[in-house]
Amino acid sequence: MADNSIHITLVTLGVADVQASASYYEALGLKRAEASQEAVVFFDMGGVALSLFGRDPLAEDAGVPAGGVGFRAVTLAWNQADEASVDAAIDRAVAAGGTLVKAAEKVFWGGYSGYFADPDGHLWEVVYNPYAPLRDDGSMEL
Repeated sequence: MADNSIHITLVTLGVADVQASASYYEALGLKRAEASQEAVVFFDMGGVALSLFGRDPLAEDAGVPAGGVGFRAVTLAWNQADEASVDAAIDRAVAAGGTLVKAAEKVFWGGYSGYFADPDGHLWEVVYNPYAPLRDDGSMEL
């Protein structure tokens, strides 16, 4: 039976150095999956997998140019249960080798968020959203 609903199952980040990026995400606390190889590393993130793959080979696979810097019009969100957890998560990301992009602050819609970039410049928003509580498994309830 065909399922026509959309489910994000894997997010792949194109990176300059797969193993260096994998070390960064391990320093954040993720565990490398056994399916990982030299050219691609996988992390189970509780229902969605994160993979790290070389930027140039990923662009080649998609049939697009590998160049491009700056804002890529995409952010990944890491939701937290409260404001203190947002601050702690950003501190953890920066201590592991990420870059603070925007310190966490109260935002116009009633939440609290900040941004960091991983070593390849991928933007992560760390956010507390009082209107979308987290389930026990860490997933967001809408």
